[in-house]
Formats: sequence, C-alpha cells, structure tokens
Amino acid sequence: MADWSSYRNRKTMHEQFATLANNLLHRRAFLGQGVRGTGLGLGAMALAVLAQPRLGRAAESLAMHNGPGYAPGHVGPTHMPARAKRVIYLCQSGAPSQIDTFDYKPSLDKLDGQELPESIRGGQRLTGMTSGQNSFPAAKSFVPFRQHGASGQWISDLLPHHAKIADELCIVRSMYTEAINHDPAITLFQTGHQQPGRPSLGAWVSYGLGSESESLPAYVVLLDKNSDPQAQPLYARLWGSAFLPSNHQGVKLRSSGDPVLYLNDPTGAGPEDRRRLLDGIERLNRLRLAEVGDPEIAARIATYEMAYRMQVSVPELTNLSDEPASTWDLYGPDAQVPGTHAANCLLARRLAERGVRFIQVYHRGWDHHGGLPQRHPKIAQEVDQGSAALVQDLKQRGMLDETLVVWGGEFGRTVYRQGGNATNYGRDHHPRCFSIWLAGGGVKGGISYGQTDDWCYNIVDREQYGVHIHDLNATILHLLGIDHRRLSYRYQGLDYRLTGVEEHHPVRAILA
Repeated sequence: MADWSSYRNRKTMHEQFATLANNLLHRRAFLGQGVRGTGLGLGAMALAVLAQPRLGRAAESLAMHNGPGYAPGHVGPTHMPARAKRVIYLCQSGAPSQIDTFDYKPSLDKLDGQELPESIRGGQRLTGMTSGQNSFPAAKSFVPFRQHGASGQWISDLLPHHAKIADELCIVRSMYTEAINHDPAITLFQTGHQQPGRPSLGAWVSYGLGSESESLPAYVVLLDKNSDPQAQPLYARLWGSAFLPSNHQGVKLRSSGDPVLYLNDPTGAGPEDRRRLLDGIERLNRLRLAEVGDPEIAARIATYEMAYRMQVSVPELTNLSDEPASTWDLYGPDAQVPGTHAANCLLARRLAERGVRFIQVYHRGWDHHGGLPQRHPKIAQEVDQGSAALVQDLKQRGMLDETLVVWGGEFGRTVYRQGGNATNYGRDHHPRCFSIWLAGGGVKGGISYGQTDDWCYNIVDREQYGVHIHDLNATILHLLGIDHRRLSYRYQGLDYRLTGVEEHHPVRAILA
C-alpha cells in the first residue's frame, strides 16, 4: 500500500500527479516514488499523462539531448553547431511562376505553342480551373533571362535587382509538394501539414531555441500591403503556435496605426503604475502555477512581461529616422511607405539586429490565372528591390553569414497556358516542380540545385535531387543547429514534429 503521508496537504491526487508531470521528472524518479509501493510510481506516470497531455517526451528529450539545465523555449545548447542565428522568411503567397523568374528554359522556345504530351503530364491531377480545358499548349517565358554575377546565375529580367545578388543566391529549382491548392499548400509550407492545427515553422524555432532578445518576441510577422484582387487570404494560424505554449506564436506588427495594439496604454497609466499592476498579476499567476503546474500559466507570465517591454522597444524599432541616406537609396522609395515589401524588408533587418530569432514577411498577389504577362511584372517590381536590398544590407553589416534568408511561394506554375491566347494567358497551380532561393546562414552562394525537364514540368531525377517541403524545413532547422528528428512535442499522446514521420533529410549539397 502506498504511503501518502507526504501528500496530505495537497488538495487532490489529480494535482499531485499533475505537479509531478509538470516538474518533468525523469522516468526513474516516477518509478522511485514507488519504493514503498511500485504501483504509485507507475500510476503517477499514467495519470500524469492523462492529466497534462501536452507534457511528455518532447521537453524531456530536449533537456536530455541538450544537457542539464536546458529549458525548452530558452536559449541553450543546440543539437549541432549552428551556422545561422536567425531566419528571415520572405513568403511569396500565391506562387510565382518559376518559368518566368528563376528556371531558365531555352528549350521552350522551340516547344512554345505545342501540346503538352500526355507522357510528360502523366495523368496528373488538375485543378478545377483547367480540368475542363481540351488542350494544354506550352507557353515559353514572356520575359528574357540573362546570366549574372561571377557564378553566371540565370535570372529573369523581371527581377533586375536580384541580378545584383546573384552570387549570394542558392537557387533550388527542384522543390515539390503534394498540395495543389493554395490554402493546404501554404499551410503545409508553414506548418508541415496540409490541415490546420499544427505549430508554424517559426513557432517550432522559437520553442527549440528561444529568443536572443529580452525586449522583443522570438517570432515576428510582417504583412505587406496588397490591393491585387486575386491576392490569396492569409490566416493567423499560419504563424500560430497550435499546441505549443502560446508564447511561441508569431507576433504580427501592423503597418498602420500602432505597430502592436494597445502599445500605448488606453487608460493613460504611467510606466510605474503599469509595472505595479503587472507585478501583482505575476504574483497571482505564480501562485496558481505552483498550485496546478499548468505550463500555459508560465507562458502567460512571459507574455505579460514581453508586452511590457515591447511598449518601450517597439517604438524604437519602428522609428526609422536614424537610418542613413544610403539605406533609403538601397531599399528604394517604397521603403518610406509603411507596409510595402521594401519597408518590411528594412524592418526585418532591424528586427534581426535586435535579436529576433524568426522573422516572417508575407507578400501576396502572385496568383495569376489570367493576364500573367501583364500582372507578373507589377508584382515582381513590388518585391524585387526590397528582397535584394535586404541581402545586400545584411552582407555589408556583416550579418549575412549568420542570417538565413528564404524566398519562395507555396508551389509552382504550369508550363501550359490557362485560357487566353499566346499573349494574354494565365498559368495554373503546379506542385511537381518550382523554384525558391536561399541566401546566407550557412548556404552556398552562387549555385543552383536540381533541374527540371525541357518542359519545366517534372524534376530530373527527383529521387536524388527533389526537395520536398519537409526537406527544406529540415535544412532550415539544421542550419539553426537543430536536428529535425529530435525536435518534438507530446500532445494527446503523440510526439509531433514539424517534418512529420516520413524519412526526410537536410539538403547537404547546398550547405557551405
């Protein structure tokens, strides 16, 4: 019979077990509780998992691999030497056409207008937008490509400023995904799963590494202004924390008004009054935390404290008056308009300087099912100078080697025309192959990886050179010093990880 004398002051057995679980004791400690009755140790283990399903192997595993004293969500030792300290992810929502940006296909000059062979299409599933078409004529790029830099990277004339950073870019032309529609595709890209309900990439990074900054969140999100009528919507779940502690979700900075809601206290209370209020709330929260051990209370304490610090740090962050004229020349006139891509790229650099771990910049408007030759140049112009300036700016400040920049959309575009004619047409969604680029942060510059066939429809030797979304995310985590197989979180009895349960690997051929 178990000896319960040491527990008599507790309210319930349920709280005893939850407290044991929340202290993250090693399995032997649980079993050790059963010296006078092994049933107590085993029962505590089982009931604790039921009482607090979000606790379990993940935090224990991270602590075990990272050494004693490591707490998930705080800066600590990594699984391997990190090549990057932070990530700036420039998400091109809507999916740029790889044929007209980074995948040069001179073969299409001869194939232009020809019917896409069934042997190439291979019975691929089509979206509802082209499933009714009777023909699938190929369309070459409507814009010339040129070689740039010492590396001779092929980049289209849509992106003249990218030509200036050609030797910094690692262009991956062999990306692929299973998702064929926007919402599941971008959800897969951002969370590792096509269905909503999983933590975002930035939340995983925050959970695994924490923040270098004491006054800004580990994960910040910036949304570009866009008036394109076909722009796809974006949802907060794309930067959410799902079942991870809520302090790891992305914090969105607004482009108009206060960057963060209630940055200025609407009551007019002074800093000292706010500090006293928060101290009182913290004492109450800590009493409750000690009583029930709910980790979400600890997250709430951290969130209140971060909000207080942001009331000082965010106004300083967004005050660009200290930027020299050379910065404005580099980023261009759009940078002086809040909410533009150039302005957000400049803000991303300032966030990186201040220790923010993961910075997500979303630009919408690449979804061109019609009028692509007329509309793609406009959207490319919106992002070209800002994206290139960010890489140049980081390099001249000595930050590029430790900052990984990622640029790309959720899938690619078809080589065949969607509707229209030879001069006015669209391109449909294409998950089989598309292009993204990476720069800095331990990635080789001035290279391309993988290639597509003459029709720009399939990856050549996908088994060896194909890069799945999970492979890309595994690579990002690897560069940050995280083994994607060892970053997990127990939720409802399962150990979840960003890259799923399939076999995926970092793309080592692109690592510097």
